[in-house]
Amino acid sequence: MNWKKFTIKTRAEAEEVITGILADLDIYSVEIEDSVPLTESEKARMFVDIAPARENDGSANISFYLDETQDYRSLLPALRSALEEYKANTSNPFRVDLGPCTISTEDTEDADWINNWKRYFSAFYIDDILFVPSWESQGKTDEELREEIKRRGEKEPPVIIHIDPGIAFGTGKHETTQLCIRELRNLITVGDRVLDVGTGSGVLSMLAFKFGAGQVMATDLDEAAISSCDDNLKRNCLEDADFKLIIGNIIDDKKVQDEAGYDCYDVVVANILADVLIPLTPVAAAALKKGGSFITSGIIEGREGDVEEAMRQAGLHGIETRAMGEWRLVVGRK
Repeated sequence: MNWKKFTIKTRAEAEEVITGILADLDIYSVEIEDSVPLTESEKARMFVDIAPARENDGSANISFYLDETQDYRSLLPALRSALEEYKANTSNPFRVDLGPCTISTEDTEDADWINNWKRYFSAFYIDDILFVPSWESQGKTDEELREEIKRRGEKEPPVIIHIDPGIAFGTGKHETTQLCIRELRNLITVGDRVLDVGTGSGVLSMLAFKFGAGQVMATDLDEAAISSCDDNLKRNCLEDADFKLIIGNIIDDKKVQDEAGYDCYDVVVANILADVLIPLTPVAAAALKKGGSFITSGIIEGREGDVEEAMRQAGLHGIETRAMGEWRLVVGRK
């Protein structure tokens, strides 16, 4: 299959903003190239050698790919408009410099890029949780990785997640996912039932089990989530866990809602977008048992009020908002 590669020339400080703008346009898989040097701590946590970094001039390139069936002619004007709108919003105190924001285009093929993105994804920590890509762990068990970490004189992580995100799904590294991970850790108790809406690669579902959940029900619109979740559960020795994935739209598909169930979950989590979270909220509220929590993330700064209001309208209370960079998490209780 032929693909078109689009590259936005920007600045490293604007990477999160531009990936958020792309997500609003339903573009979730991106390739980021910058020259920001790794810290000594980050280098020590990696399991492979890395090439010397070029001089850091603050620039960055963010690339995404569209296949020949996708309508890039209408997408590009929408992207340019969103970038210009962000630049023009001088009232935003958190506004960052997007740099030139020029967009270049080139034709490519599967062989050019289908695996190249892996070189940009190495082992990383979120708090004390170690995420290791499958091609970097090279089949090492948790025990072997822990021994390696001990030999380097580092503290052993209590949780290790082996993750192969594939091209279509996330790794857990994005700020919105980090917010979800921390909230899940705070709220889940042993034996809890969890509903993970828009599970993707299953990162949050796997962590829910690691944090003590007894059962996880997940939903996703994309059938590619089936193989991605299956593979990642096996990598983490969770293939026998009480996990079930439903393919379908839980917002408006009564069959999916019925299969997921009502008044039965201790936690519902969704890391999507505000425009999806708002109509999802009454459905999530119906799925929660009394006292259960609805965790929402993927909310760009400025939209959290809309999600908070949707929670109030759905009868949720104790609503709290947390921030990381330009992203927001909103949690409410039934």
